[in-house]
Parts: sequence; structure tokens; C-alpha cells
Amino acid sequence: MTNISNLYPVDDTQQASILLVDDTPENIDLLAASLRDDYQLKVALSGARALAIAQDKDMPKPDLILLDVMMPEMDGYEVCSRLKADPTTAHIPVIFVTAKHDAGDEEYGFDLGAVDYITKPFTPRLV
Repeated sequence: MTNISNLYPVDDTQQASILLVDDTPENIDLLAASLRDDYQLKVALSGARALAIAQDKDMPKPDLILLDVMMPEMDGYEVCSRLKADPTTAHIPVIFVTAKHDAGDEEYGFDLGAVDYITKPFTPRLV
């Protein structure tokens, strides 16, 4: 009998990667403190930088993006919209982490393709 684990080995040493996107370094620090032991983290302090990281053809894609909504120059809604419009990044799950707590904001985030919507202040364990 063939052992299936020999045919399809699993690399348990490779951590999933999360791209943290927020223009406030303190928010990044809070998220990173609760995630750094279990995930490989990438950080972007702007929407433009987040797109550059996620769409970099020479780097592995993040497995998940935690994305702030209210950022200068390009807000998180625009970032999510651009990610979902790009076939190379459309599959990456996006979770909004934001102070915007109106039901309309949440619905709009889901309409853009987000898989979840977490409001600030958040409990690190929830994330």
C-alpha cells in the first residue's frame, strides 16, 4: 500500500504570510504583536505600498491581507478594489480592520470582495 504522505509531502515549516496594511504604525505594532509568532508578516504603511508588495511578480503572494480603510492618498476600499481586479491578486482574502463601523461601510467592504470586516478598537485575540 502506498503512503499518500510520500506522494504529497506537506511543508509544515513554511508559515502562512499576512500583509498588514495601516498608515498608523501603532496599529501595525498591535497586530504584529499578536501574529508574529505564527505567521510571516509583511508591512505596508500606505495603499500604494500594499499594492506594490502584493503585485510584485518576484515575491510570493501574501496568503491574507489585513487592510485598514481610512488611509491618505488611497483608502483601503480602493486598494481592495484594485486587488480584486487583478487576476494575480484576486484570490487573496482581504479582511478590513477599521474604525469605520457603520453597517453601510461594512456592506460596501463585502461588496468589494472582503471576506471579513473587523472594527477598531479590536481585541488581538479576535484577529
